[in-house]
Parts: sequence; structure tokens; C-alpha cells
Amino acid sequence: MSGKIFIRVCMGPAGIAAGGKAVLDEFNKTLSDKNMPADISSRCIHNQVGCMGLCSKDVLVDVEINGCKSTYEHVKPEMVKQIVDDHIVAGAPVKQWLADEPLKKFLDKQEKVVLSDCGVIDPEDIEAYISRGGYSSSKKIITSMKPEQLIHEIKLSGLRGRGGAGFPTGLKWEIARKSEGQIKYIICNADEGDPGAFMDRAIIEGNPHLIIEGMIIGAYAIGSNKGYVYIRAEYPLAVQRLENAIKQSRAKGYLGSNIFGADMSFDIEIKLGAGAFVCGEETALIASIEGQRGMPRAKPPFPVHKGLWGKPTVINNAETLANIPYINRKGADWFSMLGTEESKGTKVFALTGKIRNSGLIEVPMGITLREIIYDIGGGLEPGKHLKAVQTGGPSGGCIPAEMLDISVDYESLAKAGCIVGSGGMIVLANDDCMVNIARYFLNFTQSESCGKCVPCRIGTKRMLEILDRITKGLGEPGDIEKLEKLGNDIRLGSLCGLGQTAPNPVLSTLKYFRDEYEAHIFDKKCPAGVCNALLTFSIIESSCKGCQACAKACPSGAITGDKKKPHFIDQKLCIKCGACFDVCRFKSVQKF
Repeated sequence: MSGKIFIRVCMGPAGIAAGGKAVLDEFNKTLSDKNMPADISSRCIHNQVGCMGLCSKDVLVDVEINGCKSTYEHVKPEMVKQIVDDHIVAGAPVKQWLADEPLKKFLDKQEKVVLSDCGVIDPEDIEAYISRGGYSSSKKIITSMKPEQLIHEIKLSGLRGRGGAGFPTGLKWEIARKSEGQIKYIICNADEGDPGAFMDRAIIEGNPHLIIEGMIIGAYAIGSNKGYVYIRAEYPLAVQRLENAIKQSRAKGYLGSNIFGADMSFDIEIKLGAGAFVCGEETALIASIEGQRGMPRAKPPFPVHKGLWGKPTVINNAETLANIPYINRKGADWFSMLGTEESKGTKVFALTGKIRNSGLIEVPMGITLREIIYDIGGGLEPGKHLKAVQTGGPSGGCIPAEMLDISVDYESLAKAGCIVGSGGMIVLANDDCMVNIARYFLNFTQSESCGKCVPCRIGTKRMLEILDRITKGLGEPGDIEKLEKLGNDIRLGSLCGLGQTAPNPVLSTLKYFRDEYEAHIFDKKCPAGVCNALLTFSIIESSCKGCQACAKACPSGAITGDKKKPHFIDQKLCIKCGACFDVCRFKSVQKF
């Protein structure tokens, strides 16, 4: 056995949370053991990598020998010695710990572009990125290509913004280049704030140099010498790895004055966001960088004409910029062959919810929801039945199970009343209440509204009040019509994308799950058994053990009974909090 041996330990957020650092430390300790054969020790490379995708199986560990890779799942420090002894030294993988089969199914229908090096290289080592072709695109472009040629190539690729709106990237760059002014800026928007979304975060944590190179290329295209990465302060690991990558790039001469020895100067500054969802909107983001309160302004003028400090500014989200180096390495034709006629390339999604294989995926545009959920995601958790898929986060909508064969692209999802958005995808099951889901997302957008315009500030609050009443059993005839009218008025009258899309979860659930709203309002029942105010709690006498856990948890004293004998709930005293249901270990408390 000859050649390099690679051991890669997932140190993305899920990997770290599952104990990745302890696993990596144990590999360091075990591999430095003097009993290790010298020829193996000298060839073994072990390091941290970013998110490997299949987060539900973390800690994931790759072992690659002579190009043959095996992946271990749920790795604990105590498993490391056997992996080293049996697999690294003896060449026999520990089969009972392998994730190879589920990982193969997870990856079969994926198309890795942006994520192709995430989970493979050490994100804190610039040489690892360079060894995979990193910075070759930017160097070639700056030293041998005119900006107009570069922009033409990006336009030919068909790349559209991956932040939600899907605006053509090449066209945005072209407008900015032609805008008057000597000073221009490029901004990477890494302020993803959707619940359940972690695409940009994972890209930056797994391959921060990719973002830097994308920004260098974009800056050359528009004629900028200054860039900003606007990133959430709640992403400390991403910030740390990005800061490290910027320092390494400066040391190499890839940032600063006369980069790559050419007549171009460009540098990047990191700006930390304070967690305001509205700052994902480009004009609010610009205001925040300028030190003002993050509030949108009316457009036009658009940022490409008058943006940061009144200068022409291009804002691309992290995933958009991450595509740029690969497009320039492999060509516009290669990229345009991926996806559909109108939606080229791939899209990264955070697949979460009631799904077996939750994690980070990258799929070609045009794949169906059915393929994502059942082929990649492995179907739903045991005992669950698919009800809907929420795409696009708080700005998106819910697609019912009956529409699973819908194509995942900008046009198809828009027709269904949803959006691709930044890439959140939440799988909902039969025990999810669609009224409550709509209320959850509207509560988020209402609290995140900057309050500048009346339709968003007041309209979303009125909608939320109606939804609160409905989930508490106080819904009234006419509430559905009020929600529809308010939602459409807010869409038309709001100043920015937050308000314009805030009603989407409500309007889409009204469209496809109107019967659930009607059950809440007219029958005073929650079909999914989620809204406690609409439920009746009782104790099954035959299975009650009399442990008294429910009686102790009940805040209203509605539960009585002697120890080791069946207990009872006084419906007149029950406040329907659900505490008894939550604490019962014997499933003797039922709700209906």
C-alpha cells in the first residue's frame, strides 16, 4: 500500500456540535503514537474540513487510501483507535460504522459545484485551496482578459443571483461597469437570516477562499478596488475562517496593491451585521455598512447606479460569488448545460424538517421535489407522512404533497406561489399544523419589519393578530377573506422585498390548505393536533401507571388521582397547556 492517506473530520457546525473537535484531537493523538508504522505515519494526512453535507450522521469522518474513500458516521473519540488500527494500518474498513450506502444515495442525484471542495479541503489552509485550482481563475482573468470579455462569459453562463430574486449576474455587473464614477464597490451579502437556512454559512466555513476569489473576479469586472463581506455576527466560525483567509490572501499578494503582479488593487473588509433580517435587503444592507439604521429606501436609483456612499455598487450573495471561480475554470458552456433553459446551474439547499437525511445539498435546477425528498433525503422520519414542503423561508410558501413532481426552479416555484429564495427547504409532515406554520413565519417577518412603511408595519401585525386568534380557537367567519385581502394589499404596497413577500406563507397555505383554516374557525378543531387551545386532553385509564408526573406538571390543578392508580383530568379546570401530554412517559395522555 503506497500513496497518501487522507483522513477528513467534519468540523462544520453540525460536526462541531456532535463532538468533532474531540474526534479530531483523538486522531491527532492516535496517529502520533510511536507504535504507528513509520511508512504509514509519514503518508497520513489528517485535518479538519467544512460541512460534508449529511449533517444527520455527524460526526462524519472520511478515510481515503489510494483514491478509495470510506465514510464513517456518528464517530465518537472511543471509535478512533479501531478505525486507525483496522482501516489505516490493516487496510480493512470497520464495516459496522460505515455510512457509505446512505451517503451514496444522498449524493447520487446531487451535482456539486459550489460545494465540490467543501468537506474536502481544510478551510484554514490556503495551500489546500490552491491545490484544487484555487486562484487560478482570478490570476488568468486579471492578467489576460478584458473586463468586457469576463462579463460576456458570465452572461453566457446564465448565472442568476442565488439570494432570492434571481437577477442575471452578468447583467448586473455590466450595468455597474457602465455606471459613471471612478469609485465602485462590490459587496458579498452573507446575511442569511431565514429560519432553517445555513447555505452561505456552510460555504464560507467550508471554503472561504472561494468567496474571496469570486469577489476579486467581480471587482475586476466592474472596476472596483474595495469590497465588503456583510456577514451575521451570529456566525462566529464563518467570520473567524473568513478573517484567516483574507490574511492569507494578502500575504500571498492576492489582495492589496498590484494583485497577481498586475495593475489592479483590491482589498476586502468584513462588516458584521447585528442580526436584522431586513438587512438582507440590499439598500438596508448598504445603510447598515454606512453606519445608519438598516432600513430600505425606495428604488430607483438602484445600487448599481447609486449604492454605498452614493457610488455604483454590486451586491451578490455568497453562493452567487462562489459559482464564479468554477464558471471561469470550466467555461460558461459547461455551467449553462446544468439546470433548465431559464434557470441555469445548481442550487444549494438546507434540507431540514421531518426528513431522514437532513443536511446541506446541492442539486441541478430542474430536479423535482420528489427526488429531493425521497431519493436524496431518504423520505420522512418513521411514522410520518408528507404534508407539504416549505421553500424560501419566511418569504416563501408551502407546496402540498400532491405537487411533489414540481420542478425546482425560479419559474415553476413562482407559478406555485413560492420562491427558491436563498435555499431553505423544510419538510412538513401530517403532525404539522399549516395554520400554525403560517403564523410562525409571519411572526418572524412581523418582528423583523423595520417599520418604515405602513403596509408592512401595520399590515403584518393585523394578519398576525388574526392568525393568533384562529390558533387559539377564537377565529371568526370572514377571517380567511380578511387574511387574503390584507396579504395582497401588503404585497402591492410594501417598500421592500421583506414586506412584499411576508404574506407568502399565509397566502400559499390558504391556497392549498384552506380546509385546515376552516376546521380551526368553524369546527374549533386543529386537524394536526398542534394548537393546544383547540384540543381536549384526557388520560387513558387502562395504561395510566399513576406516576403522578402529569399532576405535578399541571399548572391549574386539573389532574387528580392517587399514587399508582389511574388519574383523571377535570375538563372545567384544564387550561389546555399540554404539559401533561409532554411529561407522560407511558403515552397515557391523549389529545384530540
